[in-house]
Amino acid sequence: MTQPRAALYARVSTADQTLDPQLDELRALAARRGWHVIGEYTDHGVSGAKERRPALDRLVQDSHRGRFDILAVVKFDRFARSLRHLVMALDDLTSRGISFVSTSDAVDSSTPGGRFQVQILGAVAEFERELIRQRTIAGLVAARRKGRRLGRAPTTLDADQLFQLQAQGLSVRKIADALGVSKSLVSKRLSAVHKSPPDLATGAPKNRLSS
Repeated sequence: MTQPRAALYARVSTADQTLDPQLDELRALAARRGWHVIGEYTDHGVSGAKERRPALDRLVQDSHRGRFDILAVVKFDRFARSLRHLVMALDDLTSRGISFVSTSDAVDSSTPGGRFQVQILGAVAEFERELIRQRTIAGLVAARRKGRRLGRAPTTLDADQLFQLQAQGLSVRKIADALGVSKSLVSKRLSAVHKSPPDLATGAPKNRLSS
């Protein structure tokens, strides 16, 4: 009988922590279950909140290559940065025929009970998303009722300043960098500036422009 191929993933948030307790637990589990460990993927000193983690990225790539049948971790929060991320990752693993095992959370998606737990997690994540959506809509409605402006505050550009910077020979990109705005906004406003009537004292367009 062919041994199931397993990938072990462990992570600690700070450099002064050790991965040994997690790896020892996962190795012992693999030995008890008769798994063939194809690799240990470890992120040392990497926050779980980070979108990109080197070892986790390699793990995902290897899952897409079909290198293992089981992914084992000691706890959900070692693997996923949020409930939504966890559910999305589990959906991806399941679609590739890969089982997920979390020892501390007592979840094993290779069993009927484990698959049921994964479905519950998905339902909870969906409920959480719906609550956030409803709160966002309610907040927008309340803001409109109070007459608040929604969206980003307008960016005000001084026409004299734009004219002077351009007169100094600065490119649109350098003007944008100097003012901390986008290149497209500077181009748009410069076009408007040159169409404005000049100030009689300076010869420069006299209006202030807002996006």
